[in-house]
Amino acid sequence: MTPSVRRRKAPLLRRFVGTVFYSLPHPMRRRIVRIATPTYTLGSVVLVMDEDRTHLLMLKQPPGKRWSLPAGLLNRREQPVEGARRELAEETGIEADLAELLPALPNAVVHTNGRWVDNVFRLVRDPETTEVLVDGHEVWDAAWHPADALPDMTRATAKLLSHYGLGPLADSDPAAEPPASA
Repeated sequence: MTPSVRRRKAPLLRRFVGTVFYSLPHPMRRRIVRIATPTYTLGSVVLVMDEDRTHLLMLKQPPGKRWSLPAGLLNRREQPVEGARRELAEETGIEADLAELLPALPNAVVHTNGRWVDNVFRLVRDPETTEVLVDGHEVWDAAWHPADALPDMTRATAKLLSHYGLGPLADSDPAAEPPASA
């Protein structure tokens, strides 16, 4: 026996608009949807820390007043982990296999009223043996900082790190916990 489905009648104006919209050619409908719906900025961030999570790699980028993390926007159709690996290599010279970039917990952090979403990954590297190479143009400086004494950082970086119990805003997020181990 199948359950009965009750349907509400849509208001007359809504039915009219729907009829007109669905009678338009598909490319035109797609364009209207893209104009009318919100857009999101998607990026990837890498938390590069030592095995004991006592040091964090941070970058100083133009305009160079505060520190941030290896990160960047995703290219069209690029998977978040691939974007994380690409940005990490571009900004620090550190090469990582995709399998080494583990999702942080939480893996996605939403900023600025839901319009900007960062996919966050973890990478374990030894500060003593990891060579970091910056280009001086996109990244001015890179340094390992003690996780319990991080430098002055951008507001977005501080908010992101608070989700992992790090940085100056860590105490303001009661749900914060350190990045999970694999």
